[in-house]
Amino acid sequence: MKTSQTSFFKTQFKSRLINFIFISSSIGLVIYLFFSSFSLLPKNTTKVVSSIDSLLGGGDQQISAPTSLDHIVFGIASNAKSWPKRKEYVKMWWKPDKMRGCVFLDVPLDNNTAATSDDASLLPSVCISDDTSRFRYTWRGGLRSAIRVARVVSETVALNHSNVRWFVFGDDDTVFFPDNLAKTLSKYDHDLLYFIGSNSESFAQNRFFSFSMAFGGAGFAISYPLAKTLAKVLDSCLERYPHLYGSDGRISSCLAELGVGITREAGFHQMDMSGDPFGVLAVHPMTPLVSLHHGDYLDPIFPNMTNRDAMRHLYKAAELDPHRILQQTVCYDRWYSWTISISWGYSVEVFGNHVLLPDVLRVPATFSPWKKGNVLNSLFTFDMREHDKDPCKRPVVFHMNTTFVEEDKTVSIYKMMEHSNCTSYNGSPRNIETIKVYAQKLNLNMKQMYAPRRQCCDVLPSSKHEKLDIGIRECHEDELIQMPK
Repeated sequence: MKTSQTSFFKTQFKSRLINFIFISSSIGLVIYLFFSSFSLLPKNTTKVVSSIDSLLGGGDQQISAPTSLDHIVFGIASNAKSWPKRKEYVKMWWKPDKMRGCVFLDVPLDNNTAATSDDASLLPSVCISDDTSRFRYTWRGGLRSAIRVARVVSETVALNHSNVRWFVFGDDDTVFFPDNLAKTLSKYDHDLLYFIGSNSESFAQNRFFSFSMAFGGAGFAISYPLAKTLAKVLDSCLERYPHLYGSDGRISSCLAELGVGITREAGFHQMDMSGDPFGVLAVHPMTPLVSLHHGDYLDPIFPNMTNRDAMRHLYKAAELDPHRILQQTVCYDRWYSWTISISWGYSVEVFGNHVLLPDVLRVPATFSPWKKGNVLNSLFTFDMREHDKDPCKRPVVFHMNTTFVEEDKTVSIYKMMEHSNCTSYNGSPRNIETIKVYAQKLNLNMKQMYAPRRQCCDVLPSSKHEKLDIGIRECHEDELIQMPK
């Protein structure tokens, strides 16, 4: 009996030992195959895996340095007639020590209009466009220069700059905000085929030209591999589109033939409107301001200034805190029941009552259509709120007066630049003399670029009726920007 039991237990032990060895070996083999498989992946696949891990915050190392101005080459379309005046816009944003590119003219400047040596050091190089007389042009209402401007793309590529990730194109009255341009392009893999820009704000302009087109006045960016490919086929493609009006329509059509569509970025602004652009600037999307166009066709963005001085005034704030410029923050004052909307570095709107947040985020219709007549011309591509004809019924507007750094914060001061003969009752925001806004410098990381969140603000205890102090900060996890009950 004991012998049979001993034999039984020995048999069971051997069986379990064999099973344990088999299972252990199987697990070891699976682990070995799992880790060794990574060495078999192609290099570009490993890069994709690492890029995804980096995007999700799982890795500390980056595949390559973030996109900077050193990686961008600009092609600016102009002509000998407009350049002597329009160069003042380019001079505002061009950084000679950090930027590369060319402004393309139709003919050389004469000695009377050529830039002085001091001027030339502050501007991009001047290039003369190639002759385009070989191209057909049949658009009755258009300009032959559209072919020349379209070819700025291929001629900029032909400059053969090294270490290029992006080519950026715009008009001579397109003002870029360089740090925000580089930050926006950093969202995208420059090794892929990207065409980045925006549509017009005008429904009629999009309907007439194309909703799938990046408007050239707002500027657009083309990744290096796509630009190289486009440059090879551009001339043959232009022959198929003599009927189109502008250069940007031709570029978009040729890219469509390559199978590439527009990637929209709301920070590029065509500004197809007339009159006062205040509404668009006061309610900017939650994305960095990249460009503004039509500076000479709109009212000055700051009262009592020329168009160019007003733009320079905005750039002073943009240089101090580029990512925060025009970013809208809304808070509620419980004591006086005011609603306060801050467009940092530009303006503060103070409503004399509490207004629901979605209504504050609508663009006030301070401007007029780009063209008159057709009812479609009055339609725009964003939500709008009424701008009362009676200034006494509007929110009170304070424009940026100055910006500076104080200890570890930026300080922007806003004052009323346009006064009206409105009755000021007790508790009216018209009694405010100065609004001072404190904020930490906004340094956006990639997670914030992909998933932005509006910041919060508080009316600070030090405020008095005539002087309003406001602090901008990150919202708490479950904090609501809500109208008090």
